[in-house]
Amino acid sequence: MGKLSIEGITHWAIPVNDMEESVKFYGDILGLENRGQLGRSNMTCFGFGNTNILLCERKVAVDDIAERDDGVHYSFNVSPEGLYEACKLFQREQVPVVDLHYREGGHFPGRELYFLDPSGNRLELRDVSWEKGMPEPSFEEIVRS
Repeated sequence: MGKLSIEGITHWAIPVNDMEESVKFYGDILGLENRGQLGRSNMTCFGFGNTNILLCERKVAVDDIAERDDGVHYSFNVSPEGLYEACKLFQREQVPVVDLHYREGGHFPGRELYFLDPSGNRLELRDVSWEKGMPEPSFEEIVRS
């Protein structure tokens, strides 16, 4: 018996508590393209390039962040300028920032900004150009720059 041969990703699905609030966040804050609601479902598609992300409204909201698995998150690549812009935007829009981390090695080295969407989903913006030995300004230093 052989292995499957996956050829691509159709979409990723992210559970959200409030569709209206999430549509504003993913469109207005993250700048993803709103590709529309899927029929009469409780799903709205966002994307960029050939990547699709489905926001799926939960039947029952999950408000206790402690109930979530800390390792689960969704990561997006950005330019160094994009990461700086995000820090300033998140500060201004009061988006909860969890951590700004400088990963020197491993599978995904780079500068990583972790934050929460309105439903408490952990998201990451990753600047892949950052390397060990480059400056490591704090979130606050970036916001003030």
